[in-house]
Amino acid sequence: MIKNSGIIFLLFLLFSSTVFSQQETMLEIQKADRLIGSSGFQRLLGNAVMRHQNSLIYCDSAYFYEEENMAKLFGNVRIVDQKDPVTTSSRYAEYDGNTRIAKLRNNVVFKNESTTLYTEFLDYNRETGIANYFNNGKVVDTTNVLTSSNGIYETTIEKITFTENVILVNPDYTLKTNFLIYQTIPKTAETVGLTNIVSAEGNKLNAQKGSYYNTENKLFRFYDGEVETETSLVYAENLFYDENKQYYEGRGDVSVFNKEREIEIFGEEGKYWEDRKYSQVYGNALVQKYFELDTMFMIADTLISQDSELETERFLQAFYNVRLIKSELAGRADSLTYIYSDSTIHLYQDPVIWNDKSQITADSIRILIANEELDKVFLTQRAFNVTKDTLGNFNQLKGRKMVGTFNEGEIQRLDVTGNGESLYFNLLNDSTLRGVNKSVCANMIMFFEEGNVHKINYLIKPEGQFTPPHLLKEENKQLEGFTWREEEKPTMEMIYAWRTPRTRKRFNENLFNIPDIIIPLPTDNEIQKSINERLKNKNK
Repeated sequence: MIKNSGIIFLLFLLFSSTVFSQQETMLEIQKADRLIGSSGFQRLLGNAVMRHQNSLIYCDSAYFYEEENMAKLFGNVRIVDQKDPVTTSSRYAEYDGNTRIAKLRNNVVFKNESTTLYTEFLDYNRETGIANYFNNGKVVDTTNVLTSSNGIYETTIEKITFTENVILVNPDYTLKTNFLIYQTIPKTAETVGLTNIVSAEGNKLNAQKGSYYNTENKLFRFYDGEVETETSLVYAENLFYDENKQYYEGRGDVSVFNKEREIEIFGEEGKYWEDRKYSQVYGNALVQKYFELDTMFMIADTLISQDSELETERFLQAFYNVRLIKSELAGRADSLTYIYSDSTIHLYQDPVIWNDKSQITADSIRILIANEELDKVFLTQRAFNVTKDTLGNFNQLKGRKMVGTFNEGEIQRLDVTGNGESLYFNLLNDSTLRGVNKSVCANMIMFFEEGNVHKINYLIKPEGQFTPPHLLKEENKQLEGFTWREEEKPTMEMIYAWRTPRTRKRFNENLFNIPDIIIPLPTDNEIQKSINERLKNKNK
């Protein structure tokens, strides 16, 4: 008996819990102005109120299917949960007490604390906390307004997934994409694929492979992205932008283009401070300075660019292993500074420049660009020029200071000031050596024609020595300090081996270029009706 009693008691508990569970899931009528029908189906008319678990359901009228545990709700529908912060309202709804799914239609307002969703067609699973809309919806919170064709709102994790024709608008930016995940609590937006943003100031932020946007802190991250302002265009495979600090940071195939200066910098990693107009680029860095007729190329380990409202504060600096090419000019040095205001290039630490057949070295070299052409070269301390003639001899000129003058990019003359020395191979018809002139003179001028030494003028009491070919020895063919360094001369192959700028399409596809107005195609019935009317008019 004791064993049987125990079994009966367990069955009683199981039966009681099952009945209790069923009661918990059943819809209940709380009140209505009028109640029509009997068990199985009832109509609630006027100020209808129903209960389901912790929720109260309000509407103007309802159909209640008791066996199916389902109700159809009409007019001013509201579902309010005493524990769940989500409240909903619509003009029509269907509510299933077994699945806890509410199908809301017409003027749907779905509110979750500070986030509100507006749509015409929403299915909300109150069991999972997931709401779906299928034919356009709008989400509004304290910071942003988001719209899309479709959306999934996961209320338990405060996540909304927007798909198709997604637009995010706030006072600072408008974003367009086709796939966006929005976290409602930190107010962050993460996109996949093509993403286009336009700021209130007109700046354009684009990404080909998606982005991350912290809308409250104004932090951006773009993948295969670019940012374009009135004065600059910044690109990187991974581009970070802090609007509050006006700071960019890029990694992977970085480029920074200054539209005003017509100069573009490339590298593996870059940083740019917009307010200071100051940039740093590292990792096989390359500069392309665009002139009207040609381009100056320069490579280095690190590049620093400073723009400013003040002309004297505009410069470009390159550090370590610098190489440059512009038309007939080629150069190398350990470091370089390009001053925008007077178009001068300063080379430091073992600098060398080549122009046509000439090689020029000094402790420091300053190059002046005028009318986009090489105009003058200023050499300071241990200045040395070497020019190779048609027989492979090296004409040489050295001194304390030297100024080179150019015309249309070709060297015309070299003026030496202080401790001048020259070694000149005298040729007959560019094919026969007559002898070698070695001279010492404080100041002298060497003249060139088509890159070859034409003559030398000695200005202050020169001392000279002429050596005929048969008496010429190897030690007499060089001035002290002579070195021929042609193997170090930069080439375009060397430039592109260092870094070849990636060929990019400039975001030909842009969602802002798609018109908002869509002209619908006629239906089959409309087409047939139009054909019938034309035939009718023709028969008349």
